[in-house]
Amino acid sequence: MVSKLLKSMGTAIVLLVVLAATGCGSIGVKDEAKTDSATSADSAKTPKASAIKLRIMWWGSQARHDATLKILDLYTKKNPNVTFETQYSGYDGYLDKLSTQAAAKNAPDIMQIDAPWLADWNARGQFADLSAGINTKDIDPNLLETGKYNGKLTAIPLGNNAWGMIYDKAALEKLGVPPIKDGWTWDEYFKLVEDIQPKLGKGQYVIKDGTNDGTQYAAFQLSKGKGWPITQDGKFNYDRDTWLEWAKKFADLRKKGAVPPPDVQSADKDLDPTQDMLLTGKLLFKGLHAAQVSAFDALKPGSIGVATMPRAAQPGGWLKATFYFSVSQDSPYKEEAKKFIDWFINDPEVAEIAGTTRGVPISNKIVSLLQPKFNAGDKLTVEMINKTAVSSQTFNPGAPGWTDFGKDEKDIKDRLMFEKITPEQAYDELAKAAKKYEKK
Repeated sequence: MVSKLLKSMGTAIVLLVVLAATGCGSIGVKDEAKTDSATSADSAKTPKASAIKLRIMWWGSQARHDATLKILDLYTKKNPNVTFETQYSGYDGYLDKLSTQAAAKNAPDIMQIDAPWLADWNARGQFADLSAGINTKDIDPNLLETGKYNGKLTAIPLGNNAWGMIYDKAALEKLGVPPIKDGWTWDEYFKLVEDIQPKLGKGQYVIKDGTNDGTQYAAFQLSKGKGWPITQDGKFNYDRDTWLEWAKKFADLRKKGAVPPPDVQSADKDLDPTQDMLLTGKLLFKGLHAAQVSAFDALKPGSIGVATMPRAAQPGGWLKATFYFSVSQDSPYKEEAKKFIDWFINDPEVAEIAGTTRGVPISNKIVSLLQPKFNAGDKLTVEMINKTAVSSQTFNPGAPGWTDFGKDEKDIKDRLMFEKITPEQAYDELAKAAKKYEKK
């Protein structure tokens, strides 16, 4: 999927190595949308075409917010009859807020959507058909396919992405630790943790406690050849032995003080300059999507390195679309929304502003235009994707009806991390919780 796009970037990008990073993360909510009764009444009828206000909602880092606002201003300058009502925030709480609006048939016209939500939203008929009206000829067909449902295109990918790892390269150099090699294993990863920890000061750690990190655990189980913890057809597939190995490893690291205590870790907030443990020098490694890398580099210039997920018999990382733009089925402005999305993914001026704040652009033509202007963070984004593309898993966007399982999963794993239950009890509770979501 991504390999075709990456080839089109040229050999130069493939060789762009260890440079810097791009954005996605948790920040305070800034919500400028009007939600009073007058607004709701107005949205129920279509105003004159000469005065269109598109509601648009997204999550991300400050870099993404700033770029998006500039892009919206540019669109209004080019199309004076179109203005925007914006809602943007960090990732936490985004889905709950969007779902509440959609249930009231008051969803934004244009919504940034994550892959795991597509199945449920499509099944409920909440997305408009985008098959016509948007130029997608420069997008890798495999990437575009991920936004289709029952043969209809309902979600436009906004960037290429990969699941990998970042690390504080400058800190490792000071500790005399050599750069991370491609293809490293979980055994090497955990050995590195125990070797480095004694060299760190009080309140510093090599990695986070992975007990409650579902994405990291998925990478671990995949690398063991056991498949996704929840299959794409909606089956509970936590491998018990693999889960116990993972949970007990982190229980041991907690006892050794090699990972942050639960209360300390709970305060970690991605890309917050005062609370992100990697940015404040309290952590050396983090699992991360490539689309977030340049935001880290912008906040810690020249210090960020990128690596693949550790592997076992199989690779641990995967390639995917960063996320998508979808249009609400209830929008009175579907055609104008499609016009905007077409412009957003294909216009060179937009690309200049956005850079890689939503991952490596999906248009081959746009990538070719941007390549000579990539900054250090952009190059790191490409580097992580290229490293992962060498050997990766097939991405699982999630199964219909399983969206809320993540809340149950987090509650169970948090209690395990705080040592209120045992790894065995956690497994049993996960299996029990899954029964509410499994199709009969």
